[in-house]
Amino acid sequence: MCGLSGEIRFDGSMADTTAVARMVDALVPRGPDGQGSWSNGRVAFGHRRLSVIDLSQTGSQPMVDNELGLTAVFNGCIYDYKELRAELEGHGYRFFSTSDTEVILKGYHHWGTDVVSHLHGMFAFVIHERDTGRVVLARDRLGIKPLYLAETRGRLRFASSLPALLRAGDVDTSVDAVALHHYLSWHAVVPAPRTIVNGVRKLPPATVRVVEPDGTTREHRYWQATYERRPEHASWTARDWEDAIEEALRVAVRRRLVADIPVGVLLSGGLDSSLIVGLLAEEGQTGLATYSIGFDAVAGREGDEFRYSDVIAERFATDHHRIRVASDELAAALGHAIGAMAEPMVSHDVVAFDLLSERVSQSIRVVQSGQGADEVFAGYHWYPPLAEVGREEAVARYAQAFFDRDHAQMRQVVGDRYALAADPSLAFVHEHMSAPGAQTAVDAALRVDSEVMLVDDPVKRVDNMSMAWGLEARVPFLDHDLVELAALCPPELKLADGGKGVLKAIGRRVIPPEVIDRPKGYFPVPAITHLEGKVLDLVRDALSSDAARARGLFRPEYVQDLLADPNGELTPLRGNKLWQLGLLELWLQNHGV
Repeated sequence: MCGLSGEIRFDGSMADTTAVARMVDALVPRGPDGQGSWSNGRVAFGHRRLSVIDLSQTGSQPMVDNELGLTAVFNGCIYDYKELRAELEGHGYRFFSTSDTEVILKGYHHWGTDVVSHLHGMFAFVIHERDTGRVVLARDRLGIKPLYLAETRGRLRFASSLPALLRAGDVDTSVDAVALHHYLSWHAVVPAPRTIVNGVRKLPPATVRVVEPDGTTREHRYWQATYERRPEHASWTARDWEDAIEEALRVAVRRRLVADIPVGVLLSGGLDSSLIVGLLAEEGQTGLATYSIGFDAVAGREGDEFRYSDVIAERFATDHHRIRVASDELAAALGHAIGAMAEPMVSHDVVAFDLLSERVSQSIRVVQSGQGADEVFAGYHWYPPLAEVGREEAVARYAQAFFDRDHAQMRQVVGDRYALAADPSLAFVHEHMSAPGAQTAVDAALRVDSEVMLVDDPVKRVDNMSMAWGLEARVPFLDHDLVELAALCPPELKLADGGKGVLKAIGRRVIPPEVIDRPKGYFPVPAITHLEGKVLDLVRDALSSDAARARGLFRPEYVQDLLADPNGELTPLRGNKLWQLGLLELWLQNHGV
């Protein structure tokens, strides 16, 4: 797990190694264990390393293979790298390290761009071919690892975070009006390739882009799950599905133990993380390090779920760490969390993950986490109503449950220069949910959430906050084999038992029932859900600043109405609308946009 960056020139100029060095400096938190750079005329790479596999210098990056004429920078972890190494050795390849990075290099030489279909893991990588000058960029299937792009005439820059590209300079930082619409509609989700600023884009998940020396590019999507039923599963019972998914989940958890250092678990006390702990225990893991976080209660809302995580820690005799954070610590941590965001994210548990990652990173460097289970196994409240409607009604029902505001309301929020005649957010969801490959309305919603919402909310949140402290977070529920199997599973089995029915049935064989039958919880961060005190002051100052007025994103009268009643307007997902506006302005100011 690391941070990568680089520049490719197409105008005959040499790559700007100084700009690449500035990007590397911005990525230091993602890779506290080492730094490297490489350049060859018009191409330059930079890298920061978090040492997890092959802790020696032979695993350093950028990795150059002079024999093959290839150079790579890589962020992520390939869980099947040992098996792939053995296969490639059988084809005659000789290895100089024990790293997964070198497996990608050799694999690319052997399979070309199809190397991505051989990789089990999370990854973003860039490879340069010495003999052709070609550069190849790739991102993993579920978008777990980020890859941002800044393209101008004659130049392409790339980095693991958007702020790193800003640090390099010469970026169009004007706000993208369509992205702003997505942000304000879709709970801050801005689908790839857009970002909130016009000058930066992101490579979509499951995508390979090939860049030729003259700047021409081509890209293709190499993977997508199918959300339809197959004839070979027609005779499967509910138990058959449970057994198959349980085995796939066991494999996913086992794969994510690959490391040359210990692997712990972020234990929220919910079904998903508890199930990971239980399965690891059944794999023979003893003394497993687990971590839970809690906050002070605010406005009568409880701020921790320790009673549930304690049950799991006691049942499986883990080395458990309770982390309690006072409200004043939360306000103080906001600045760091916002600075660590590659893009603005409004979810309340962003700060929780930042604080949790800070504390966890002091004792361990790799953890497994439960993100993705709700999107893959239908754990959210908006899925059951979709089972009652046909495909033609699905988009409206989905938007009603999930969108923070509709297009008509948008005109009351944004300034005139950002007002759009059409509704790009609803159009995007309609196009995605109407595409072939999803059998029912529930299937279509699960697909859009897994391919889009999950990538640009929960997954990005975990990557950004954990890597800000040099902590690698692995997400077994997003193992692509498990996701493919879950997509084929009949929706009614996932919707059963109040949602995540298949997982709950598996859980009843592994973990205590009180953790399964509890009310659904979220990472509770009451001080942000209910704005008051220092947090409210931060938001008020940001939205009232000269920078905000000059930017003109929001109508002044709308902002004043929200400030007059800070907790009066909530989204359908119970998010604070004032926080949504304030967070965006705080992010823009934090990153000098």
